[in-house]
Amino acid sequence: MHSLLALTAPLALMLPLAADGGAPLQGEWPAGTAAASAPQCEAAGLSDTPRVNPLSALRAQQSARQVRIEQRVVIRIAPQPPAARQDMLAQLPQRAIAPRFEEARKEKCVPLEGIAGVQTGSGNRLVLFLRDERMISLNLEKSCRARDFYSGFYVERNKDGRLCVERDKLQSRTGMRCEVEVMRQLVEVRN
Repeated sequence: MHSLLALTAPLALMLPLAADGGAPLQGEWPAGTAAASAPQCEAAGLSDTPRVNPLSALRAQQSARQVRIEQRVVIRIAPQPPAARQDMLAQLPQRAIAPRFEEARKEKCVPLEGIAGVQTGSGNRLVLFLRDERMISLNLEKSCRARDFYSGFYVERNKDGRLCVERDKLQSRTGMRCEVEVMRQLVEVRN
């Protein structure tokens, strides 16, 4: 029943225009409305006032406004596909024991163009794979979980084009925003 009403309501609104022979000309009132409103206008003393377009009156009152255009670039870092990880591991010398990595020196910033992929770690830790075959461990805020970043992350590009500690926030595809607290390089431990 509601759909019938929704279909007929626009038609009912257009009927007075069709009865008058179409849309009113600019500056003229439709015949039915002018006759009906004339006694009200005369009573108010407005019978000879010209018709004013409300938009032009509004535009005349407003002052010039300044417009600022800013550009915002967001970069997506995708998780590294399993085949690419296997290729990176295949380039390492083959051993009977799997390689072990430890966190070494702290890094302050990493160039965004140098990030090849990301992998989630345990807790609030992400591992970045760089194009120069380095691996970087990122510790996020304590309230963040690495598993929220399983499908990669977005980061807003800064003027220097780098991902830095205690400055940049990573945004997961689900909307979680986390600041990078600590960044360390992972180096292989040789026995």
